[in-house]
Amino acid sequence: MAGCRGNGEGSIYQRSADARWLGAQTIGRDAAGRPVRKTVSAKTRAEVVRKMKKLQRQLDDGLPAPDTTLTVAQLLCRWYDDVLRHQVAPSATRNYKAIADHHIVPALGSKKLVSLTTADIDRLLSVKLDSGLSVSTVRRIRSVLGQAIDQGIRWESVTRNVARLSRAPKGQRKEGRTLTYEQAHMLLAELEGHRNQALYSLMLSTGLRRGEALGLQWRDYNETGSIISVRRQLRREGGTLITADTKTSRSRRSVNLPRRMVLLLTEHRKRQEEERHVIDEPWIETGFIFTTSIGTPIDPRNLNRDFAAICKRAGLEHWHPHELRHSAASLMLASGVKLHVVSEVLGHASIRMTADVYGHILAPDRQVAADAMNDALWGDDE
Repeated sequence: MAGCRGNGEGSIYQRSADARWLGAQTIGRDAAGRPVRKTVSAKTRAEVVRKMKKLQRQLDDGLPAPDTTLTVAQLLCRWYDDVLRHQVAPSATRNYKAIADHHIVPALGSKKLVSLTTADIDRLLSVKLDSGLSVSTVRRIRSVLGQAIDQGIRWESVTRNVARLSRAPKGQRKEGRTLTYEQAHMLLAELEGHRNQALYSLMLSTGLRRGEALGLQWRDYNETGSIISVRRQLRREGGTLITADTKTSRSRRSVNLPRRMVLLLTEHRKRQEEERHVIDEPWIETGFIFTTSIGTPIDPRNLNRDFAAICKRAGLEHWHPHELRHSAASLMLASGVKLHVVSEVLGHASIRMTADVYGHILAPDRQVAADAMNDALWGDDE
C-alpha cells in the first residue's frame, strides 16, 4: 500500500505482505549511468522517515551509504580472511580469531553492523567482566571489535566506530616481581661456569625479553662498540622454533653492554668454539649466540626449566626468565637511571608503559625533586 511522500523523503510505501514500511532513496549512479537506490525498512512510517533523513544527511556530508545487510559476524569473517591474516603474525591472528569466535560472535554476531550501538559494546564488556575475565582480556575483546569496525569504515560499510566510543575497562597494572640486589648477586654467583652464564647475565643486565635474547646472532654483536642490536625474536610457532620480528617497532633497538658482559660474551664464544670441536655429532651452524650443545637454537621451554633449576640451587624461589627483565628495569631505576633511558633500553612502546609498570620505584627521585624545589624557593628557612 503506497503512502504519502514528503519533501526529501524519497519513496516511502507500506508492504502489503507484512505491513512493514519501506523507503527507497537514490544515492548515486553506477558506471552505466543507471540510478543506484538504497532501501531502509521499519515497523512504522515515522521510523522509516527518520532513517531516510539520516541517510540523506550522510549523503549531503559526502559520506557513503552504509551496508544495512552486513552483520557483525560477517564483518569479522571478511576482516579475518581478506585483511588480518596478511598483516599480523600467525600466532596473533589465531588469538584475534579466538577472541572473535568465543566472545564477540556469540553475543553480537547476528546483529546488523549499522544497528550496533555503543551501549551494546558497553553491555558486552560488562558481562565479560562479571563472568570473571581479566581486565586485559576484556580490553582485548574491545580492541579486536574496534579494529574490525575500523576496517568496516574503510570498506564504507559503516560510518562510525561505536567500539571506539565505548569505555575501556580500567584495571591496576600488576607490578612484576623483581630480584633484590642480594638475590641478583646470589644468582650471579650460582651462574659462574654455567654454559648459559652469559645468556642469563645478559637478560639480567639489559632487560632483554627471553625471545629477544635467544634470537640474537653473532652478527648482531659489535664487540668493539660493546653493543648488541636487537632485530628479531625466537619463539615456538605450531611446534616449530622460528625467528620473527620483534614485539613492536620500538623493540628493534641497540643496547650498550656493561663491561663485564663483554668479557662474559668473549668467554662464551670461546666455550662455543670448544664445543664445536669436541662433540661426537656434527655441529649445526645456525649463527645464534646462545645455542644447545650441538649449535641449534635453545627451546624457550627448555630455558624455563633450566633457569628454574639454577634458581633452586642458588637458594631462591621459583623464578621465570621473564622476571629477569623486570629485575633489570627495577635495578636500573633504583640505581638512578632515568625513566626515559630505561624505557629505551627495554624497548617499550612508550615511556608511559615504563612508568605504569615501574613508577613505584621512582619515589626516591620524586623526593629529590621536592627537596630541590624547597631549596630553590625557600632556601634554608626551616
